[in-house]
Amino acid sequence: MSTAKQVITCKAAVCWGAGEPVKVEEIQVDPPKATEVRVKMLCSSVCHTDISSLKGFPHNQFPLALGHEGIGVVESIGDEVTNLKEGDFILPTYIGECGECENCVSGKTNLCLTHPVRLTGLMPDNTSRLSVKGQTLYHVLSCATWSEYVVVDINYLVKVDPTINLAYASFISCGFSTGYGASWKEADIQKGSTVAVFGLGAVGLGAISGAKMMGASEIIGVDKNVMKKEIGEAFGMTHFIHSNVPNKSASDLVNEFTGRGVDYCIECTGVAPLLTQSLEATKVGTGKAIAVGMGVELVVPFGLLGIQFGRTLKGSVLGGIKTKTDIATIVNKCQKEEFPLQELYTHEVPLVDIGKAFELLKEPNCVKVVIKM
Repeated sequence: MSTAKQVITCKAAVCWGAGEPVKVEEIQVDPPKATEVRVKMLCSSVCHTDISSLKGFPHNQFPLALGHEGIGVVESIGDEVTNLKEGDFILPTYIGECGECENCVSGKTNLCLTHPVRLTGLMPDNTSRLSVKGQTLYHVLSCATWSEYVVVDINYLVKVDPTINLAYASFISCGFSTGYGASWKEADIQKGSTVAVFGLGAVGLGAISGAKMMGASEIIGVDKNVMKKEIGEAFGMTHFIHSNVPNKSASDLVNEFTGRGVDYCIECTGVAPLLTQSLEATKVGTGKAIAVGMGVELVVPFGLLGIQFGRTLKGSVLGGIKTKTDIATIVNKCQKEEFPLQELYTHEVPLVDIGKAFELLKEPNCVKVVIKM
């Protein structure tokens, strides 16, 4: 019996307030409206942004259905959807690409003005398709992937080959692609240049892969966890700096190692002091730092001299990746096994044990936690 026009009751990971524990609740998922699809999630994973959302970032709307990385299959479609059908596999995204607005046609940014990053916890019409115990249920960005079913606007998803590895697809729906794009699209790393990457989680390892693809001669990974050295080398890192050194900043260590800094630094942690340090790790006059990591502090201290001496600091969302144009390229590389994505897959939990995921993230050998639906 078809569920296409019916409300579905299913399980989802829900946070009821900032700082409160995540609980698996029964929620209701409405049918999709005209330009939406309802998706049965097949696999999801944990991203740093999900941790930040528990503290009220990027919005302070609760109760909150969690998750934004994942892959799913279309369960039903809205009346005006013509480019997707039931059974299609999709990746949810949190940026659209209309191809027509000023930003899309500029070739300079992935931040579409027609389908922008949504920070309200609601659908584009400012309503929700999710509810829990009679209350409106918000989501972190464009949808909530730690739910058995979710509704997504068609402008915030990408169709993919159903033969793709589900966990790998989840990784490239946000984290890994964000880092890869930061090196490829935002920094536009030049062949033979030197690169430092701060933070060797999935985003940082993506940045290393992107730097390798762009032909960097030296790729320096910087992390306080020495266990990240081996995995960094698997993705193309040429040197490792253990940053847990008393009385020395990450920029001090990079400058000591290189003599005069690197050409590019990709900051993937979101740790407030590292914004200035990422810039100071680059060369005076020509260095470029890309701020990829996002913490919960929206106002952070910043060392003016770092930028005053001719360096450039650029912010980035999804690594500058355009969802329709560029994700297909990364998916293709994934399916050709050009990235050792199996190295990211360190832990997994079923959705009903989502609380364990947060404990696993504290393990020194943890890179990504896969959530099995």
